[in-house]
Amino acid sequence: MKSFKQIPTDFGKPERGWRARAYTIIFEADTVTGRRFDLTLLMLIVMSVVTVIADSVVGVNNVVLFNVLEWVFTLLFTAEYIVRLMCVRHPWRYATSFFGIIDLLSILPSYLAFFLPEFHLLIDVRLLRMLRIFRIMKITRYFNESQVLWQALRNSRYKILVFLGTMFILSIILGTLMYVVEGPQNGFTSIPVSMYWAIVTMTTTGYGDIHPKTPLGQFITSCSMLLGYGVIALPTGIVGAELAMTMSRRPPTTRTCSHCLTEGHEAAAVFCMHCGEKLDPYESDPAISGATAR
Repeated sequence: MKSFKQIPTDFGKPERGWRARAYTIIFEADTVTGRRFDLTLLMLIVMSVVTVIADSVVGVNNVVLFNVLEWVFTLLFTAEYIVRLMCVRHPWRYATSFFGIIDLLSILPSYLAFFLPEFHLLIDVRLLRMLRIFRIMKITRYFNESQVLWQALRNSRYKILVFLGTMFILSIILGTLMYVVEGPQNGFTSIPVSMYWAIVTMTTTGYGDIHPKTPLGQFITSCSMLLGYGVIALPTGIVGAELAMTMSRRPPTTRTCSHCLTEGHEAAAVFCMHCGEKLDPYESDPAISGATAR
């Protein structure tokens, strides 16, 4: 299992040159230039998403204005995507990573709609253009807390899958039982429909479109509701435990050694904790440094 600090270094930091400087700015969020880059991208992402949302409002949309804005955002995000690929040692790893795919999805619809206008014969172009909303998923990259949460979810995925499998088995058992007890005359027309009732009941959603009418069915429903409260608490505990473990392993910074590419050095460190090479000077935020000193 990969540790939290190993994830960003999968792409590989170049040892020197403009690619190393670009990597520091784009991927290392604990430097002054890195923070400025992230804030600029955040503003661009929010502006592009607002443009997409406004374009869908009848009476507000201005075709020429929104098309110009969209191509400005598309070209900027395309340049960002290309630079990200160029400044890492393993561009294919980045391109096939979660955020790499999101980056591609955020710019691809505009080019598809431009180069393949015949797509309107297969699908509404507006639906294709709305895929640009994936840009908002890029926002999570720029918050350290979101990275911790993502790693906690990643570490608990097998436990969650076991939990979901258990819930699926319970829904089959309860659905089949209610199909036998209530039957089609009370709305439980098939086992799949009864499974839908079981899932709605155990999650305490309770739409009320299907409900038992016999005393035995109502008793089973009551037990299912009580079971549902325990069901809701279980995944919360699983993710909470993994979140606490992930935060305890969280590296102090994203500072990387240019020689061996080990990441997670302390801000005040002078030498690499792995190979002993001298580290590049750390660009700390003056405001944060002053607050720490006080």
